[in-house]
Amino acid sequence: MLQCARRAYSSRVIPSRALLRSRPTRNLGGTLSSIAVVQLDDQLGHAGRAYSTVVEEAVPKKKKVWDSVDEAIKDVKSGDVLLSGGFGLCGTPDTLIEALAKRKDEVKDLTAVSNNVGSGEMGLGKLLYTGQIGKVMASYIGGNKHFESLYLNGQISLELIPQGTLVGRLHAHASGFPAFYTPTGASTAVEEGSIPIRLKEGGMKAGVAIPGNKKETREFNGRKFVLEPAIAGDVAFIRAWKVDEVGNCVFRYAANNFSATMAKNAKLTIVEAENIVPVGSLSPNAIHLPGIYVDRIVKATAPKQIEILTVAQDSNAKDDKPLDPAKKAAIEQRHRIARRAAKELKDGFYVNLGIGMPTLVPEFLPPGVKVWLQSENGILGMGPYPPKDKVDADIINAGKETVTLLPGSAVFDSYESFAMIRGGHIDVAILGAMQVSQAGDIANFMIPGKLVKGIGGAMDLVSNPDKTKVIVVMEHCAKDGSPKILKQCELPLTGARTVSQIITELAVFDVDRHAGELTLTELAEGVTLEEVRAKTGCDFKVSSQLGKM
Repeated sequence: MLQCARRAYSSRVIPSRALLRSRPTRNLGGTLSSIAVVQLDDQLGHAGRAYSTVVEEAVPKKKKVWDSVDEAIKDVKSGDVLLSGGFGLCGTPDTLIEALAKRKDEVKDLTAVSNNVGSGEMGLGKLLYTGQIGKVMASYIGGNKHFESLYLNGQISLELIPQGTLVGRLHAHASGFPAFYTPTGASTAVEEGSIPIRLKEGGMKAGVAIPGNKKETREFNGRKFVLEPAIAGDVAFIRAWKVDEVGNCVFRYAANNFSATMAKNAKLTIVEAENIVPVGSLSPNAIHLPGIYVDRIVKATAPKQIEILTVAQDSNAKDDKPLDPAKKAAIEQRHRIARRAAKELKDGFYVNLGIGMPTLVPEFLPPGVKVWLQSENGILGMGPYPPKDKVDADIINAGKETVTLLPGSAVFDSYESFAMIRGGHIDVAILGAMQVSQAGDIANFMIPGKLVKGIGGAMDLVSNPDKTKVIVVMEHCAKDGSPKILKQCELPLTGARTVSQIITELAVFDVDRHAGELTLTELAEGVTLEEVRAKTGCDFKVSSQLGKM
């Protein structure tokens, strides 16, 4: 009986037994073309006839486009948790932020959730200057001196969150999960809750007003994991490249970053679109964010900003200005460290470079060695700095510098990026540091009460050291002459027992993370063992095969 039913049904949908009609549909490129559509015969009844309705007639007529930005944000209220997409100034929803800044007298005490808090008065920095933000949940403060000053003087709250954990906590709520476990931040200030959320008026000397949140931990397969709670947003401000009238969004290059995850999270998601296009003009294959997550759309009118414009040096240009001898020596020292680090990379490696000195490493790759550079803001296959005429505000690295993309590169959002990182798919991570211990602990993100740069992606990059080799490149001593390689780090840890190799201008050390021991493997030209001992704040072994850098 069942077989007869199947044969009967199949006979009705085979084109040779059906009436064919020409209907518009979409080809692989997303444009409309004509194709024969099967018209089911009357034996299927009314349901069959309804299903065969003209495609355009089946599309809901409700559109989400608002003519007025001010009207679109009218439901944002004091005390809301505001999720703001963007990385640095790339993909920042400045049109929406500017409109909200105009309501400074009525909308206050916002909790702003973002990777960072703008630069000066650009990006979310505008809301800092209008006094509308009471708390920030972010991973990186960077060069925002105004925000750093507010926090250090007890005038604003800050929950400092590792970058991968931040996007993970946003993703958790968007997916219906109350919390998730991550190796990031285990055995650090993040787990211990020792970074104050708010200082008392007057700063650190006045004491802590709101302490940090201590986290629950659990071991899985011998590794410690931290339980991180989901973050729930009230409103999300997002900027996208192309958006159709029902909310399907396409992001451009590295401008996706946190945006797609934030859009999925909030009760009210408002998108400012660089281009608003008709329904049906975007290929379904191209959609990064389905319209189900978008509530309102406005036209983006604020121009794109570039935080750090970096261009390739003109090989033909001559710089006649002589360098200061001290500056020249410092540059040569940094290059010497980067050149040695480059020798650790093999052809085809996937590599993540921290900001600062690590970005010099690609200049010194050995002949025949090419690597894939991953940037945590959503690039795999990052290229060199662009020439002036090829600068693109949507293509930046994790240091907010303008870069290029190599042939074969890929772009993706921050959630995808940190899945690569935490999952151990990166071969080598090269980072700078303020301090490193003999056991491989690393500290590189803050000096309590004095300096708050932020965690950024560093805690995630060192979270899987058995699969991703972590190399630290740094000067051997601090500016005051004190050792940076210590028995125990004195500053808050970025990661515990995570570093496998330390490269300075004086020497190279291998780290036995399990035994907690250092071994000196190489000395720089002209450097003695006695000098290294005098400038190193812990004991170390000396390799029987001690080499030259």
